[in-house]
Amino acid sequence: MLERSYTDLALRQAMALLAIDSPTGFTEKAAQWVQDAFAALGYDARRTVKGGVLIDLGGKNADDALLLEAHTDTLGGMIAEIKGNGRLRLTNLGGMRAENGETENVRVCARDGRIYEGTLQLINASVHVNGAYGDTKRSWDSTEVLLDEDVKSAEDVRALGLEVGDIVCFDPRTRLTPSGYLKSRFLDDKLSVGILLAFAQYLKDTGTVPERRTYVHVTVYEEVGHGGAASVPAGVTEAISVDMGCVGEGLTCTERQVSLCAKDSGGPYSYEVLGKLIAAAKREGADYAVDVYPHYGSDVEATLSAGHDLRHGLIGAGVYASHGYERSHADGVHNTLLVLKGYLGV
Repeated sequence: MLERSYTDLALRQAMALLAIDSPTGFTEKAAQWVQDAFAALGYDARRTVKGGVLIDLGGKNADDALLLEAHTDTLGGMIAEIKGNGRLRLTNLGGMRAENGETENVRVCARDGRIYEGTLQLINASVHVNGAYGDTKRSWDSTEVLLDEDVKSAEDVRALGLEVGDIVCFDPRTRLTPSGYLKSRFLDDKLSVGILLAFAQYLKDTGTVPERRTYVHVTVYEEVGHGGAASVPAGVTEAISVDMGCVGEGLTCTERQVSLCAKDSGGPYSYEVLGKLIAAAKREGADYAVDVYPHYGSDVEATLSAGHDLRHGLIGAGVYASHGYERSHADGVHNTLLVLKGYLGV
């Protein structure tokens, strides 16, 4: 039996990681946190050259090993231009959309470690002034960051130590409700990292050694498509991305379920792996849904595209409003843990 205490642990760990800014390309602190968290459980956790974390959870059969992939990089922004009036034009990191980030508080990170607050706003954002406010298409060219500093020129901004190429982090606004809903930007995919940490804690607490050697790769470039392209240990025959499960029109999954993906924009997942995931969900009594995602790509597809010879799958707790202000539920987390438990037979 897998107690609900591991669900609570997954949520706590996810919230701790969500508090660490980590847009793609700016993931050092988050990756270090992940490495330290797994190492604290006694697992061998090492950094890859690319900056991810590879963890060995142990197991008996190293010739039929399983790799679980999740990612700690998120969406974000980068300074593309310092305007003459001291405002900042951004370029997105990953699939961050201007209309989703408008009016959000941001942290702008100088290379010397200083951090400045600001807000992403529509250019000429005052409704009482701008008669075209509601008609303006939101884009990275029609929005800008206003720094909460007394800056009136590009020279004023550069005097703060900021320059083109500096990272802009969006406030996640994380909140766990009494009813069990977790709301935050970047549940994709820090919620899954929390789930894998809780699963590792379960193995440690129960003294369980999986029949299959099991590895975890927490990647740092998933949001730009090549996170899982490398660092596959020898002997791995199957890789499963533990990422967000999609919730929306045309799909059956809810935030309280675990989603098992049959196909996404990259094509079908392994029919054999999906069948075993369904069997594991049924065996453990997990509330699950099988869906086809229309606009999605995963770490494990990058793994296959890099030429690794393995079977692949994708699961995740249901998440609504993906790449926006996302929402999931403790039940979805619990059901994901159950599928992992059932798949590994632990």
